[in-house]
Amino acid sequence: MTVPIYLGQVQKELFNGRCCQMNINTRWEELKLIHSQLPQLFPNIENAAAKMVECIRAGGKILVCGNGGSAADAVHFTAELVSRFLQERRAISAIPLTGSSPALTAIANDYCFEDVFARQVEAYGRRGDVLVGISTSGRSINVLKAFRRGKALGLSNIALVGSHTAGCLALADEIISVPSDITPRVQECHIFIIHLICEIIEEKMISDTLFLNKEGVDYLEED
Repeated sequence: MTVPIYLGQVQKELFNGRCCQMNINTRWEELKLIHSQLPQLFPNIENAAAKMVECIRAGGKILVCGNGGSAADAVHFTAELVSRFLQERRAISAIPLTGSSPALTAIANDYCFEDVFARQVEAYGRRGDVLVGISTSGRSINVLKAFRRGKALGLSNIALVGSHTAGCLALADEIISVPSDITPRVQECHIFIIHLICEIIEEKMISDTLFLNKEGVDYLEED
């Protein structure tokens, strides 16, 4: 039995004999408070996007990794880059290290789960590439190990995390730290930040020949 949900009221749901209470307005206020602090991250976001643009201009690739919801964010991010976000332009070389279940399970089985991203960084990463590690906790061991491998190979490491940054301070070239330790709110902000980065990259690409395809034909021109 479920009572209808209304903004500002308490949802009461009978689930397995227990009464769960969730105040929607409280969650909304949490999100607004965190969003009000995001402008302090704008320089970090712009720096991260600039590193990616530099990588793309040099013919490099962007690797993205994360666990759980962050794994989904990694796939989402790379899909926006490989296809398009808002504007027509060349495809961008971007690989989600969460996208291949055979690779993930093989590495986890043959080595250990902590190595599932580091091994792929070794396989795909080249000097000048960018590695984006997404972790709401900032403590995901497999993401930190990927950063260590990336650093050793000459990649630029970008950390997209929550309020805890100690684990990646010595490993990341740029840290975008959402000022919260509430996982759902951090994830919601991560998507906003990912979309900002995609838009910045496309705006930068419009201003140079990266907006053209390999044959030098503008994507906006009709056949």
